[in-house]
Amino acid sequence: MKLVVTDMQDLEGIIKDNRDLTKTMRKIIHIDMDAFYASIEQRDNEEYRGKPVAVGYPEARGVVSAASYEARVYGIHSAMPAVTAKKKCTDLIFVVPRFEVYQSVSRQIRSIFMEYTDLVEPLSWDEAFLDVTINLKKIPSATVIAKEIQQKIYDETGLRASAGVSYNKFLAKIASDYNKPNGFFVILPQNAVKFIETLKIEQFFGVGKVTAQKMHENGIFTGADLQKCSETELVAMFGKAGHVFYEYAKGIDLREVQPNRITKSISSETTFITDKDSLSILNVELYNLAKDVIKRMKDESFYGKTITLKVKYSDFKIITRSKTLKHNINDFYLLWNYGKEMLKQIDISQKKIRLLGLGVSNASNESDKKYTQLELKMF
Repeated sequence: MKLVVTDMQDLEGIIKDNRDLTKTMRKIIHIDMDAFYASIEQRDNEEYRGKPVAVGYPEARGVVSAASYEARVYGIHSAMPAVTAKKKCTDLIFVVPRFEVYQSVSRQIRSIFMEYTDLVEPLSWDEAFLDVTINLKKIPSATVIAKEIQQKIYDETGLRASAGVSYNKFLAKIASDYNKPNGFFVILPQNAVKFIETLKIEQFFGVGKVTAQKMHENGIFTGADLQKCSETELVAMFGKAGHVFYEYAKGIDLREVQPNRITKSISSETTFITDKDSLSILNVELYNLAKDVIKRMKDESFYGKTITLKVKYSDFKIITRSKTLKHNINDFYLLWNYGKEMLKQIDISQKKIRLLGLGVSNASNESDKKYTQLELKMF
């Protein structure tokens, strides 16, 4: 896409009648790695390249954590039961996850981001927002930066990433998904409203299956339909979320990139191949979960005060038990012992347990760092 906005004067002429939009004039990049886990496995194992690969466990109750693009052709996607995935593609290759490797590669990619800006907001190991309005290399074009980052990621990791560039987070994220894989797309301010008209309502952030169904019932199927609704109408239909949908329809998203995004909770869970009703066996499983949670807490320097135990019975009924301490949890045995105490309160005499989970939340609050954004001069 050609860049037709060359200076702030031109841009102000385009949007002079929209004061809300001028508040969002940042240069935002969204980077999203393509089939991250599966691509790493294909990179590291030549025999997997060009073949349908699913990262996960092929057992009866296993699920797909990630699928290669070759597997996606068959309709296979993350969170799909392994049994379903194998039915869709009999040649599907299941690979056991190597989370330590994925996390290491994620850190490698994060270091590339930090060469350009301190304003990096990771959403997960494989995607992040970058605010390059002010950047460490003083490159005036976000488009140039995004292309450089894509190339550096490939040169240093052998992996492909898709990039979206726009003036806010909402549009940058949509842009990164527009031409996947190895995609690149720019949404300029003067094109935003027209572009939003073409979107399916399911592409809007915050619109899940339930909300989409409700929108369909009210005659809202596209961005153009959403743009026809007043803010009052949307609030009546969707409560507080209606305010957000109204702004998104106008191309407005005032959220800043938050580099010190606070982790709210860390948890781990496991679905058993066969249902369990033995307290001793469940305590062993709880031991492994506590080990995993504590390791991740230390990796992320996260310490919370509330422990939550999650149980899903064989009939899929879910119950939770929580306990809040007066101090942060920073010890494995402390976490495991409290987990065992809560597990004793769970009735397993009538129904067996299908899933067990353990988590820590309620971290100490820290002041958010505030950053000043400069006006956008050029994409």
